[in-house]
Amino acid sequence: MIRQADIKDASSLAAIGLEVWLHTYLHNGVNAFFADYALSHFTAARFGQLLSRQNEHILVAQDTVGIVGFVHISSGAKSPVENCSDLEIVTLYVQSRHQHNGVGQRLLEAALRHCASSGRPNVWLTVNAENERAIGFYLKNGFERVGETQFQIGDQAYPNHVLRFRFR
Repeated sequence: MIRQADIKDASSLAAIGLEVWLHTYLHNGVNAFFADYALSHFTAARFGQLLSRQNEHILVAQDTVGIVGFVHISSGAKSPVENCSDLEIVTLYVQSRHQHNGVGQRLLEAALRHCASSGRPNVWLTVNAENERAIGFYLKNGFERVGETQFQIGDQAYPNHVLRFRFR
């Protein structure tokens, strides 16, 4: 079931965010640089703040016991490239054991319905340039590559693709 997140979900969102981020990006062990970033970024307090803002929208995929994934959409976001609206899919995370069974697809479709209802001409997102599985997923679902940007953690920069979905 896909539903709107509420404040009671903040700790679950933080736990899933931390789990998926570590699994996706840290293949050669965890050092203090990445641990400090992840532990400061994926917190219940931060998700609680996001859920209280009018311009932030988080949908969750609910299983029988709890949340298995989420998608975070932000309006008023400045795109790093031209010809994109201010509507961004900030994050789409699904626990690895629930991938390949349609959860990500259902979350993306729900996010795109939400975005389409805003009346904006398109929505954009960034994806790590090395995350081939995610890039393929988005391209298969109608996104197009429209530029490049950098994801910053402290003084370190990581190449990201900017992808856009145009509503027809």
